[in-house]
Amino acid sequence: MPKGSEELTNARKEEIINACASLYETMGFKDITIRDIGAKTSFTRTSIYNYFQTKEEIFLALLGREHEAWAADLRGILDRYGCLSAAEFAGELAHTLERRGCMLKLMSMNLYDMEGNSRIENLVAFKKIYSNAMQTVICCLEKFFPRMTAVDIQEFLYAFFPFMFGVYPYTTATDKQKKAMELAHVDYVHYSIYEITESFVTKLLQNFQ
Repeated sequence: MPKGSEELTNARKEEIINACASLYETMGFKDITIRDIGAKTSFTRTSIYNYFQTKEEIFLALLGREHEAWAADLRGILDRYGCLSAAEFAGELAHTLERRGCMLKLMSMNLYDMEGNSRIENLVAFKKIYSNAMQTVICCLEKFFPRMTAVDIQEFLYAFFPFMFGVYPYTTATDKQKKAMELAHVDYVHYSIYEITESFVTKLLQNFQ
């Protein structure tokens, strides 16, 4: 790590992550290189290696930032409402995921690469952020659905979190994928992240009104 203030170090890391996020909007994970990311920063490409050893570490940091933003949105639900019905909570939760398309895309398509090619300390840091997001979901369930037992909450988590890993491909199809489905005579019905999440969570919570 280069010498300098912690503030400068964090600012440099944030600039690198921002560059990565910008590229990921229009490029695929496998196509993006450290050189590409460096070209969008204000310092030399080789300086990136002072902060991240691989592009996967940069993406993992981006995913961590997405989870932190998601957890903040969940805490907003806790702060704004005293009580919510199952349908109301499902809608609020769906809105939080609607804003986290980058998070869902990374989770569904690139998680193993990111985790496999990151140093253990970076992976541990990410797991702590991920755990905090999960704990915030638990706090929501405990507040809005007091009838749920510890087992009920665990069952919700084991349904909802795997769902999050798969929702992006079901709600986002490329033109090439749509054309393939057309040629294969597969009916394609588009559902948004909000629509599919709201419906799924409502069903999960229907017994805890």
